[in-house]
Amino acid sequence: MQAVVYRRPFEVAVEEVPDPRIEQPNDVIVRITSTCICGADLCAYEGRAGAEPGAVFGHENLGIVEEVGAGVSALEQGDRVVMPFTVACGSCRNCRAGATGSCLTAAWAGRGAGAYGSVAPAPTPSAGGQAEYLRVPHADLNCLPLPAGTEHESDYVLLSEVFPTGYHGCRLASVSPGETVAVYGAGPVGLMAAYCALLCGASRVFVVDCAPERLARARDIGAVAVDSSAGDPAQQIEDLTGGEGTDAGVDTVGFPVPSGTGDGAEPAAVLDQLVRTVRPTGGLGVPGPCVRCGPDGVGGHAGPGTLLVAMDTLVEKGLRLGTGRADVRRYDRQLRDLITEGRARPGFVVSHELPLVEAPDAYREADQRVDGYTKVVLRPGAPGRRAAAAVQGRGGGMATQAPTERDAAGRRPGAWP
Repeated sequence: MQAVVYRRPFEVAVEEVPDPRIEQPNDVIVRITSTCICGADLCAYEGRAGAEPGAVFGHENLGIVEEVGAGVSALEQGDRVVMPFTVACGSCRNCRAGATGSCLTAAWAGRGAGAYGSVAPAPTPSAGGQAEYLRVPHADLNCLPLPAGTEHESDYVLLSEVFPTGYHGCRLASVSPGETVAVYGAGPVGLMAAYCALLCGASRVFVVDCAPERLARARDIGAVAVDSSAGDPAQQIEDLTGGEGTDAGVDTVGFPVPSGTGDGAEPAAVLDQLVRTVRPTGGLGVPGPCVRCGPDGVGGHAGPGTLLVAMDTLVEKGLRLGTGRADVRRYDRQLRDLITEGRARPGFVVSHELPLVEAPDAYREADQRVDGYTKVVLRPGAPGRRAAAAVQGRGGGMATQAPTERDAAGRRPGAWP
């Protein structure tokens, strides 16, 4: 089968790899029809996540069940399914408590559950879904059935990670109806967090970023766009809320934040700004991502994977901080039904739908923010017809920019801050 294979930093290729096969009675084989390029994939693409040559990326996957193991009871050949990005066993202590994003059986190195295409050692499938086929273990738990057909494909595929992660960020921050919410970052997860805050009944949602096209998308869904390049975003939001700050906040930028100074002061810049933005006793949600290496491939000033956070302000304000990967299975059925009933359309974040064979170009251009790339959906088996690839009404019609070189800090054009 064809798959997106990592070669070296800033280089992937579409190559022939062995087809997956049923290995355990509870496995299924899924023929992939849609698979997304995620920000975590870009971190691995950049060489920041320890990927080895030959790794197959892709943890946001949707497709059709092709083969069913003898121990699978809830799925049949031909079922249309979407897979949560983390693998869960369903029987460990955390899974039984609903914390499937922290499955103890699939955990690696004492951290969170393993994901498809994981580049770290984990007792889960190492192959990702940016391929024609994917093996799914514990399939009765790890496959969410979808309505048959092809309708809402670019909405449903986001149930694998981005839509539930945005909702999870709001849950971590305890967003309630009528509240004001600040979301830092207007990438796909940030836009989803803002969208979910509005679905939860927030009265006003402020979205902070410096990329004009992303701020425009935030305005389109009814959020208040805050341009971080125009001044201190915490001060801007304070002014817009009559000096109070917001009731809750979500950090979707994660760690590390590229630093142009090299003095180690910026890795926690966004989280510190969020601490200053939210009013005393408010809630903070940090759903990730967190990469242990910076843009140059090494850890931050205080050591790999560490942050220099203004804990004194966080504690003095009595803020509640929630972190962790999304427990997708806790939310995916309800979010699926919102899509099915026409109450939610998360696919607005999708800017491009491309054939799998064009993945190398898509990675390069998404990494460099060329042509307004926000969220890319790859279609295995689709012919390479690039002229029709941009999704009209979701990013189509934007002028193509020439690729821009990174700065000395490794910052991509339009990257935070």
